[in-house]
Amino acid sequence: MAASHFSRRSLLRGMGAALFPLAADWAKAAITGTSRAGKAKSVILIFNGGAPSHIDLWDPKPDAADDVRGPFSPIKTNIAGIQISELLPRMAKRMDKVALIRSVHHQHSSHNGGMHWATVGRPYSVDSTLINPSRADLPCFGTLIGWLAQRDGFSRNVPPYVITPFPHCDSKVYITPGQYGGCLGAQFDPFVLDDDPNDPAFKVRNLSLEAGMSPLRFRERLGLLQELAVSSPKIATARTSELDIFNQQAAALLQTGKAADAFDLSKEPATVRERYGRHSWGQSHLLARRMIEAGTRFVSTVNGPSITWDTHKDNFNILKNRLVPPMEQAYAALLDDLEERGLLDSTLVVWMGEFGRTPKINAEVGRDHWPGCYSVLLAGGGIRGGQIVGASDAIGAYPKERPITPADIHATVFAALGYDSNQIAYQSSDGRPIPLSDGTPIGELL
Repeated sequence: MAASHFSRRSLLRGMGAALFPLAADWAKAAITGTSRAGKAKSVILIFNGGAPSHIDLWDPKPDAADDVRGPFSPIKTNIAGIQISELLPRMAKRMDKVALIRSVHHQHSSHNGGMHWATVGRPYSVDSTLINPSRADLPCFGTLIGWLAQRDGFSRNVPPYVITPFPHCDSKVYITPGQYGGCLGAQFDPFVLDDDPNDPAFKVRNLSLEAGMSPLRFRERLGLLQELAVSSPKIATARTSELDIFNQQAAALLQTGKAADAFDLSKEPATVRERYGRHSWGQSHLLARRMIEAGTRFVSTVNGPSITWDTHKDNFNILKNRLVPPMEQAYAALLDDLEERGLLDSTLVVWMGEFGRTPKINAEVGRDHWPGCYSVLLAGGGIRGGQIVGASDAIGAYPKERPITPADIHATVFAALGYDSNQIAYQSSDGRPIPLSDGTPIGELL
């Protein structure tokens, strides 16, 4: 299915069954499973599209050869025995909140293939960047957490799953499969901001009624539309079914207006906006906090757009001067803000990219794609911070201790939310039962 099919501008794609639960579609998708009480209630995924260098950030190798270790030195953190890169002084003061996993690995080295494995927890059918979403896709954990929220009675007037500022993709031409509703259906698509929240003119359009349109008048128009729909011939196609879903979602959204308030960053004091950073990533992180406060269950903040972190050339200058400072500012501000508002214990913050970078520095002073070993961070949501799980080998090429898969990360996220990912399943497009995750929760973290 073409990527353009998933545009936010196509009738507010992705407001989900949070606004109009569709019982028939739910019954078709769901398979009975169990759940238990979890400390986390929501998730924020910070995703560095393009894949940052684990060796230059979270897993320094000061004793390695010159063509591996790079120019950055490790620094101490506020947890004895844990060192990270000198590029991360803010995070060094906050490692007591963070669990650092240094042994994550998979086998897809293309951007979209890697993003699929990282966010869906399973390999795509081909290891390629030249792929796009379809309705046969297995859903990512953001989609599934929104789907589970519907099952559990989610009734907030905001979407359960939001992506900001742009979707996971390679060059905005090839959009990563799995981040939409996939085989669960259009009603479980995310709401994709598809705009820069740092733009002075930023405003999420079409989230409230036009001036002069009263709620009563709007309801009357909806009633007339429903009467026309009942008396008109039915055109039964997948596209018309999705159109009905989008129309229903848009109508419900316009009547409440509460989502418009949640997306309105102008309601934040200037000091708070400055704290996060007046850049796209900072304002996306702030928007994620606002959405979580309003009741959204999963927010992806894609630190891109596209594959911004793909540092095949001039890796060290780009990290130091362009990429790491805004990322670290936004990330540290988010952790602090959540904690100050009493939300960190109930909000699981996950940091990841699609893979790591090669241990050996290439001829253009860059690092290339490397899924053999990389780092993922988890904080909040009941996760035990101040620890390292797993270890890479002497050059950061492969796990040396406690190998962790993306599926294990997903199982841990579901467990933190109170779901047994091996006991809850959904149906694939061909009717097969698929468990939420094939992985095992990381016991040290829970």
